[in-house]
Formats: sequence, C-alpha cells, structure tokens
Amino acid sequence: MKSTIAAIDFGTSKIVTLVAEISGGQRCDIIGAGCEPYDGFMDGEWNDPGKLNEAIQKTISIAETQSKRKVREINVGVPGEFSRVYAVEASVAIQGTDPSVTPKHVEQIFEIADKQLSPVRGIVIHRSPAWFMVDGGKKVLEPVGMKGSELKALVSFVVADTFFLDDVLARMRDLNITVSGFFSSTTGEAMLYLPQEERDRTAILIDVGYICTDVMAVEGDAVIFQKTLPVGGGHITSDIASGLQINLAQAEQIKREYVYGISTVTPNYSAAGTEATKSQTFTREDVADVLEPRVDEIADMIKQCIEESGIKLGNWSNIYLTGGGLAMNRGGKDYLSARLERPVRDTVKRTVKLSSPVYASAMGLLDLIAETIDSQHAPSGGFGSGVKDFFRSLLGG
Repeated sequence: MKSTIAAIDFGTSKIVTLVAEISGGQRCDIIGAGCEPYDGFMDGEWNDPGKLNEAIQKTISIAETQSKRKVREINVGVPGEFSRVYAVEASVAIQGTDPSVTPKHVEQIFEIADKQLSPVRGIVIHRSPAWFMVDGGKKVLEPVGMKGSELKALVSFVVADTFFLDDVLARMRDLNITVSGFFSSTTGEAMLYLPQEERDRTAILIDVGYICTDVMAVEGDAVIFQKTLPVGGGHITSDIASGLQINLAQAEQIKREYVYGISTVTPNYSAAGTEATKSQTFTREDVADVLEPRVDEIADMIKQCIEESGIKLGNWSNIYLTGGGLAMNRGGKDYLSARLERPVRDTVKRTVKLSSPVYASAMGLLDLIAETIDSQHAPSGGFGSGVKDFFRSLLGG
C-alpha cells in the first residue's frame, strides 16, 4: 500500500521540499520537488527571518504542483547549525547463573544514557547506538543473546535547539501545515551516503555548503560527532568577486568552473557579461590567487575540527565529501585530500533523482523519514525480527 510523505530541508542557501510515495520494500519515489533560494542561517539565527515564510511557501507550492498533492502535513529536517550531538557511554552488569544479554539489559543501557544526558538543554530528536560490546569484545549492533558479565554501549543523541523547533512550528502553522515530526538532516545524510562497512570502522562526512560546512563523524548507526563551521562555498564566491572586482553572479560562475590541480589546467576563465556589465577573462593564476587561499582556510578549519573532535580514526577510516561548495569541482576532492593529508572520497551515488551533491542533505532526510516509517510498519517474526522490533521501539521507530 502506497502512502505519501512530504519533507522540508533547510540548507545553507536553499530550502528543498520533497513529496514522495513510499511502498513496501523500502521503495521511495519522489513525485514532487521544490527548491527555493534564501539567505540561510548563521550562528543559530536566520539571516533574513522576514523573508523566510515566503521562501517556505514557494518551495512547498512548487512541490505541490509537481506532485499534484496538497501538502497538509510535513516532516522537518533540523540542520546541523540548530542541533548538537552527544555521544554517551553507559554500561550495565549481566547477572544470573547463565548470564546473557536480554532486551531488559539494552533498555537499562538507554535509561542510564538518558540520565547522563538529562542536564542538556534542547529536545532529543534522534537516539541511536553506535555500538554494543560484551566483556570488552567485538563491537556489535545487536547484542541480545550474547553471553558475558558486562554490556557496554556508546549511545548517540541528536539534540535540537528549541528556537528552531518553535520557530518552524509557528511558521508552518501560519501556512496551515501540521509538522508531523522533526528529524536530524545530518544523521539522514550520513546514514544514506556512508556504506555500513565504512561506518563500522568510523568515517568522516564533510558537507561543504554555501554558507556553512558540516563535519560529521559516524560509527555504526550513529553520528558520534558533529560540528558546523561558519565557512562555505559562498565565501569562496565572495572572495573571487572582491579580488577580481566582478559581481557575485560572475564570481559564482567562475567558482563552479574552476579546476583544482595542475594536471588539468584551464588556461583562462571567463565571466559572462550582462546589459550592465561586460564580459571579462582572467588567467588561471589570477583566479587561483583569490580563490585558493579561502579553500585552504576551509580545509585547515576542517582538519583542525577533526583533530580536536577526539575521534580516533584508524588506518582504514575514510573521509567523504559532499555538498555544492567543493564536491562538484573537478579536482576539488583531491585538493582537499592534500590539505587534510588523508584520502578523501566522493559519496556513493544512492539516488536516481536529485543525485547532485547539492541535494545530499534533503535526500538523506527523506531516506531517514522513509526508513522510520518503514520500521514502524515492518512485520515481526522470528528471533531476529523480534530483536529489530525491540530496537525500533527504543529508537523511536
């Protein structure tokens, strides 16, 4: 049986609304997509709150027109800027004549983790285990039935700022739209684009947006670290415009066409003219002199962020790049890799529609919502299914 869902994702420079039909087998078909530019956010506030409602209404209207569906309920993605991640370790003793992990022990782990988190301000919108461990053994995600004397776990919580939740609720109410739920956009993005085997050995996902850059560390089924850096592709554009004395539209054109590295050098870059401005051509050296220092700054901030996160990356841990600020440029991934002194990979292409890195956050959000709905309606049967159903109840699924 098909059902229709709507999701809205607040990016750093655009709002994306998706309308999709979901059916059995985790199939999710996008039937409407609206994208509207806006001024984004910075330091936990909207840059232009007065124009936000208009942008929200436009992106929803476009999605409604394409899907031929009226959006009355919507799921909202909470950006990294308006959320924080807390990773809490907890342990519980396993007792009895033949001690083994039961669902009750797992429940106790979550109760202990909840109590440790309780002083934190905000609303928990996502809770998931990065791993469980019995008697210091191998990390697993489903420990029920394992024998031992101690169960330990790392539990991740995504906590949303009440300002964002209250503000979006009020804005949707003004549009006569009900908010069905709030979801972590960064968690959805990480779960969709980082393969399970990569998450099992801890991976980093970097989303370079227009105004901000999200850095996420992922282990198991959880984001265990997240930080939003106040720099992005828009700062590169601004530097080009200032340095070459051209307008922002021309600078954005050059930024998108720029090729990093010396093996595929483009000799010149042209900025198209308009009725008010003339076309201009610049050498690669001219562009590199104003563009690359900012990219170097962004890379250095990312490197420092990873080093100060406390996350231990092994030799097999990989870094992935997405977002429209750098991932779409030829050579951008390799340039960042050289600055970080670690290999950087492109994210795996997981979708047919809206497959550009620009839509990574919105697609991850939609996938997380569809996965949650699928979990709520999944039939149970057998020991393995019972364990999974139990985890869903713990995780809000």
